[in-house]
Amino acid sequence: MTRYQSIAALVAFAATAIASQTSPSLAFSPEAQQMCSGDAMRLCSSEIPDIPRITACMVRNKAHVSPGCRAVMDREHAAAAAARKREAAAQ
Repeated sequence: MTRYQSIAALVAFAATAIASQTSPSLAFSPEAQQMCSGDAMRLCSSEIPDIPRITACMVRNKAHVSPGCRAVMDREHAAAAAARKREAAAQ
């Protein structure tokens, strides 16, 4: 794996972590990687390779991400919130 691929994978993971915000075990989706890698590189490259800092940076800059990345972030955040709600109801 090249250095660029490693960085892209970290960025994609961070983008998905932003979306889930409380589900660190969630693997990044190919859609999140495709839609958010460019935004993360553009907005948060100074934070690489620190995933928590990339995540915080993307959250801070959500208003500046592309519409596609924002849609993925919103959709995955909603899915993670629904999963947390189901988990809480099951307890």
